[in-house]
Amino acid sequence: MDAGVRISLRLDLSAYDLFDDGGEGARRAGAAVVQVHSLADPTLVTDAAALWAGRADAAFGARARVDAALAVRRAARVWAPLARLADQDAPDVLALSEDELNDLLGVAATRLAAAGVAVHWPRDLAQDLSATAVVRPAPGSATDGTGFFESEDLLQFRWQLALGGDPLSEAEMDTLAEAHRPVVRLRDQWVLVDPALVRKARKRELGLLDPVDALSVALTGTADVDGETVEAVPVGALATLRDRLTAGIRPAEPPAGLDATLRDYQLRGLAWLDLMTSLGLGGCLADDMGLGKTVTLIALHLRRARPEPTLVVCPASLLGNWQREINRFAPGVPVRRFHGADRSLDGLTGGFVLTTYGTMRSAATTLARQPWGMVVADEAQHVKNPFSATAKALRTIPAPARVALTGTPVENNLSELWALLDWTTPGLLGPLKAFRARHARAVENGEDEEAVQRLARLVRPFLLRRKKSDPGIVPELPPKTETDHPVPLTREQAALYEAVVRESLDVIETANGIARRGLVLKLLGALKQICDHPALYLKEQAPATGDALAARSGKLALLDELLDTLLAEDGSALVFTQYVGMARLIAAHLAGRAIPVDLLHGGTPVPERERMVDRFQDGATPVLVLSLKAAGTGLNLTRAGHVVHFDRWWNPAVEEQATDRAYRIGQTQPVQVHRLITEGTIEDRIAEMLQVKRALADAILGSGESALTELTDRELSDLVRLRREA
Repeated sequence: MDAGVRISLRLDLSAYDLFDDGGEGARRAGAAVVQVHSLADPTLVTDAAALWAGRADAAFGARARVDAALAVRRAARVWAPLARLADQDAPDVLALSEDELNDLLGVAATRLAAAGVAVHWPRDLAQDLSATAVVRPAPGSATDGTGFFESEDLLQFRWQLALGGDPLSEAEMDTLAEAHRPVVRLRDQWVLVDPALVRKARKRELGLLDPVDALSVALTGTADVDGETVEAVPVGALATLRDRLTAGIRPAEPPAGLDATLRDYQLRGLAWLDLMTSLGLGGCLADDMGLGKTVTLIALHLRRARPEPTLVVCPASLLGNWQREINRFAPGVPVRRFHGADRSLDGLTGGFVLTTYGTMRSAATTLARQPWGMVVADEAQHVKNPFSATAKALRTIPAPARVALTGTPVENNLSELWALLDWTTPGLLGPLKAFRARHARAVENGEDEEAVQRLARLVRPFLLRRKKSDPGIVPELPPKTETDHPVPLTREQAALYEAVVRESLDVIETANGIARRGLVLKLLGALKQICDHPALYLKEQAPATGDALAARSGKLALLDELLDTLLAEDGSALVFTQYVGMARLIAAHLAGRAIPVDLLHGGTPVPERERMVDRFQDGATPVLVLSLKAAGTGLNLTRAGHVVHFDRWWNPAVEEQATDRAYRIGQTQPVQVHRLITEGTIEDRIAEMLQVKRALADAILGSGESALTELTDRELSDLVRLRREA
């Protein structure tokens, strides 16, 4: 009987160079030492060599050698290389080739264990060797955390192997690369090596990355290597930059020269913009309308304190608003409009330069020659199509910092987000085609949650998005915010305005009494209609619609801008005008743009009036156009978060009553009031009176336009004449 013993194999890796298989001295990978175990006494174990040499414990008995030899033969049926032991006088040690050692690392050990033959590996064998793709600045490049990004240095992309999480040195990786067997001696211990890791050690250089690609890898934590997505880790200066970008932002201190009190969320936005621009990166501030993107950008300009001017590109309807906000919040800072036939950059010294997208497109070559400290694209959704002439022109204007301002960074698809961020930080998201393939399709289809997270990690540091509903912002918002939006007259409006003023004043100077008062009222009404839209004053029955209609009125163009933004945020708006004709013009224009709209005026039947209110309150109609007199009282329209006064009423109380259709009991959201004011006109002068001398204005204008009929000819001329300097 041979039931008295069993065998096991103890691997001796230190013996790999002591054996050959009789064929030209081939180098061996190690040896399997046969151990004999007593079945009667499991504590008895000895090497087969000692048993055959007669040095084993006598308790094994006389049949131990025979039993051990038979056990080896049975094991050879399970794993063929053991058959070589049968040819030895003493079946004690089996020299192993690399293939045999690899076999024992896998299925052979499992089969032997099932047959009762255990395989024992060295106790110090390490099995936690790993490889990670790392990105680091190349030797000799800047290592201060930011300098390398501002330079043209390329970054190393390579495999880094680690043992127990501790990176291997270059010499250790060289040792690994030269290995020709599955175990290697490293750091005074045997290390189990996956052949794939050896290949990475041999070909550890994965190439060079430009700074933007390296930053993309650092932020997502992954990279594509030979068609496979692998974990990637930034080290050194790149890791420092990643940590700065992903760390939480603390509110910044307001800069010197800012005549405004910034709220906490605005101070955090300022700190974020300051960080991004100081690193030579761009950013997109995508706050909701009404959260103060303009004043935050003005504060950033003051904080950067660069000698070069800041260029602001915006829709023509916002030029006046930018100029007034700069004058209000940064008094003394130079501001120039680069717009119109007499535009010039001569003698430019710091401050702000304001231009429109149209002017920028036609004068891009001139603008590109001027050194800028920062370029800002306001309402940046205007360049969401990267192939448009406007977007291409904007990309030709160099600047150390680029900032996009928009409340709607994504309206239709992620390609629009790519267009914005590829302008602010060129190359960040890679080519558009690759971006669509790797990120956009999977995210838009909702098929891959990991793709969503990967894109979020990449984009989040470069886009700051806050909504009015955010918990940290709602408590800071006042219940009602009132904003005057100055807009320029179009050429047609300006020509009509000046002609009416000139002709009317000539007639008024020769009139007296009631006749004069009537002429003054007629003049004021005509000017207000011209300020609204030439078609209203000219009583056109069927004016051209669409873009052609908006191009004739600065106010209508700005209304389009406001509604595009707030509707993209799922907002609702009331649009008030004192002219039913203008209300019809606006409603027809919006309907032509496929914006759901209702028109409520004095002639609206009561049942239809109620249905309109219900549709608006239910959200079916996001825009409600109302004539001021017919809708100034008696309506509860609390769904509206925005109230637009298309034209100014002479008595502020009337405007406030209209605003109170939204700002009333039951309102659960902040209300933003937008007053549209044509620059350099009588509307502008009245707005100044209401803002600077409110008490006097109340006294003068409390009775409406009739108070203005008592002005002298000179006072009237000063009130109505068009100020060209605006």
